Amino acid sequence: MMNRRSFLLSGLMSGVATGVAQANAPLVSLRPLARAGGGPISATANGGLPGVLARAGLSGKVVCAVADVSTGELLEEAGGASTLPPASVAKAVTALYALDTLGANHRFSTELVATGPVSGGVLQGDLVLSGGGDSMLTTDHLAQMARRLKEAGIREVRGDFRIWDGALPTIKTIDPGQPDHVGYSPAISGIALNFNRVHFEWKRGGSDWNVSMDARTERYRPAVSMARMQIAQRSVPVYTYADKGGADHWTVARGALGNGGSRWLPVRKPAAYAADVFRTMARAQGVVLGAAKQAKHAPRGQVIAVHQSPPLSVMLKAMLRFSNNLMAEMIGLSATRARGVSAKTLAQSGDVMSRWAADKYGMKRSKLVDHSGLGSKSKMAPTDLVAALIAAHRTGQLKPLLKDFPLRDANRRVIKNHRIKVTAKTGTLNFVSGLGGFMTAADGTELAFAIFSADEGARAALTRAERERPQGARSWNGKAKDLQQKLIERWDAVYSG
Repeated sequence: MMNRRSFLLSGLMSGVATGVAQANAPLVSLRPLARAGGGPISATANGGLPGVLARAGLSGKVVCAVADVSTGELLEEAGGASTLPPASVAKAVTALYALDTLGANHRFSTELVATGPVSGGVLQGDLVLSGGGDSMLTTDHLAQMARRLKEAGIREVRGDFRIWDGALPTIKTIDPGQPDHVGYSPAISGIALNFNRVHFEWKRGGSDWNVSMDARTERYRPAVSMARMQIAQRSVPVYTYADKGGADHWTVARGALGNGGSRWLPVRKPAAYAADVFRTMARAQGVVLGAAKQAKHAPRGQVIAVHQSPPLSVMLKAMLRFSNNLMAEMIGLSATRARGVSAKTLAQSGDVMSRWAADKYGMKRSKLVDHSGLGSKSKMAPTDLVAALIAAHRTGQLKPLLKDFPLRDANRRVIKNHRIKVTAKTGTLNFVSGLGGFMTAADGTELAFAIFSADEGARAALTRAERERPQGARSWNGKAKDLQQKLIERWDAVYSG
């Protein structure tokens, strides 16, 4: 996938000094402190945990908790029972939910089904492209399925070409509060293609620009007709979106184009997108299909071609590494359906997952409104997450799926071979930052931790248009990351040995 970081929102939070210690619960240290002057430092040195938080200069609230993985002992916390938005740290819980429900070896299938007999190369019935919830389906995979259609001897389809996307509910955007054009909040349905993003490219041609919309991969660049772009005589807004006649209609400001460029835009009609691309791929194999029609039910008939996703464990590792929102939502919704709940919204499915987490891990304070963490109404308590991390560590489920979190020097350069090893899930929204996972101290002591920070007032003040790159978010982001590293270094200094 291309430009995966575009799935993350930019932003973090900015700072408190004196108010932090009062905004958070008192420091709790349940392990006897090491002797001063030899080995670890005292937990109260330099003002202890409240001192670290106060010196960070962050506005809003900071809550955190850390525990010994081997014993489950809570070592210290600040506001550990309080809840804040976890942002993409919520994906760690989604991964555990999916593993518990579907199993690590589960695969999602996309099928090409013939509903009638084939005689003399002619299908006397409908051809149905049937989605099964695979969030990693690409144009390459549809091209392979089109080749199998030809290999099956089908040259003509007398019935309709249909598409079925009912394996999951159709949801127009992950978070309605995001700007229309951000690629990290596309639509959801039972079929997805290229992470439900379409590639928009513009090139200068004399006094004008040539624009294109395609479903490109490394091997193919099929143009699409269901997503259309028009250049508008304005400077702002850069993009506008409208649903017209079953297609995604975009406009782009002429004053923002420059000499050329490209970006991925979200797809709002996933079924139409996949059908559009499959028709192109089938035509390349000599099979001409009519305009796609919606199938009302899962098709029955002869399976002509099938594409299976990678095993769930592989998908989850990619989802966590690249913090892919669409993958998290489709996998989470699929798990909810597998539990027998036909959730029609992300909030309904998030509630099912929250109740599962409360029963499974005791996460009774945490309430999630989706599976990606993009919705800021999700709330999580650090002690809840730490308890889940410890339980998951004992079964060996989560840590192998998380990626290494690099520690940096004063110039923000990665420190190679740092004595502290961190494996964690990050989370970033505007004026919200989270980090949760595992750290191995210099002496081998392994700890589970969770850090959530948020200035919810600053976030609430943003308009919808400001949410992609809000003023002040970049500096806030740097401060929040600095605090996360300082807490990790503190826990190494205090609780190793």
